[in-house]
Amino acid sequence: MTGKPPPSIRPGIRQVRPQKRSVARLPRGQRIAVVKGQDNGRFLDLYHNILTVSWPWFFFQLAATFVVTNLVFAMFYAIDRNGIANARSGSFADSFFFSVQTLGTLGYGVMSPRTLYTNLLVTVESFTGILIISLFTGIIFARFSRPMARVLFSKIAVVAPFDGVPTLMFRTANQRGEAIMDASVVVTLARQYTTQEGVTMRRFQELKLMRSNNSLFALSWTVMHPIDQDSPLYGLTQQDMEALDMEIVVMLNGLDEILADRIYARHAYWADEIVWNHRFVDVISLTQGGDRMLDLTRFHDTKEI
Repeated sequence: MTGKPPPSIRPGIRQVRPQKRSVARLPRGQRIAVVKGQDNGRFLDLYHNILTVSWPWFFFQLAATFVVTNLVFAMFYAIDRNGIANARSGSFADSFFFSVQTLGTLGYGVMSPRTLYTNLLVTVESFTGILIISLFTGIIFARFSRPMARVLFSKIAVVAPFDGVPTLMFRTANQRGEAIMDASVVVTLARQYTTQEGVTMRRFQELKLMRSNNSLFALSWTVMHPIDQDSPLYGLTQQDMEALDMEIVVMLNGLDEILADRIYARHAYWADEIVWNHRFVDVISLTQGGDRMLDLTRFHDTKEI
C-alpha cells in the first residue's frame, strides 16, 4: 500500500479541494436528483413538500395561505356593501380586515355582521378558521418534532497501520454531548465499474468494519476498515482511487436518549479526502474536575507517522 500524503494547510490539516456533488452530503430534505417523467401525483404530495421545504419558505407559504384566504372572503364580504356594521360602504380594505378578525377569532367589537348574508359568511369563515389554525398547528409541530442528528464527521479519512494492517479510518462525534444508544454504522464503497460487455455503471460494495455497532456512542468513535486481501481497496493507491472515481459513503443511525427516537446521519469521502500515512490526534482528555472532555476544535487534525 503506497501513496504520498497531500500538502497541508498547517501541520495535521490537509487542504481539501471543492468536491463533486455527493448524495451523502446533501442537506436533509434536499432533492437528490431532478426526476423526469413523474406522474401527476407529485403535486398532491403536499405533506412531504411542507416537511422538506426551508424554514423561510415554509413561513412564507403559511403567511401566503393566510392572506389569500382572507382576500377570498373579503371579496365575498364586499358583495354586500352594507353587510358589515361600522365599515365604510364598498371599502374592500374594511372587508379584508373584518375577515382577518373573523378568521383569527379576534372580535374587537367595532365591526360586526348585520345582514343574513354576512352572518352566513361569517359562519363559513369561522369554521374555515378552525380548520386552518388546526392545520397550521399540526404542520408546525410536525416540523419541530422531527428528530435531527447533531453528528460530526471528520473532514478527512486516513490510512494508517493498525496492528500491522493498513487501515482506513475516520471518526465521528455527537456534538450534543449526550448518548446515542444502539448506534450502528454502514460504510459503502462506490466506484465506477465497467462490465465485460463495456457497460459502465456505479457499483456499491459494503466495507467490512472492525466494529460496526456501538451500544453507547457518547463521545468520539473511530470507524476502521482493515485493508487486507479481502478488502476491495487492497493494493490500490490514492491515484488508483481517483482514477476509479471512488467514494466512501457513510450511514450512521442510533437512538437518541433525550428524543427517544432514531436519528440518522450521513457523510462521504472522495479519494482526495483520504490522507495516507497519517493518524488523528487525540481529542479526549480529562478536566480538572475529572470530567471527560471532547475537544472538537482539533477533531479534524492529523499528524504524520
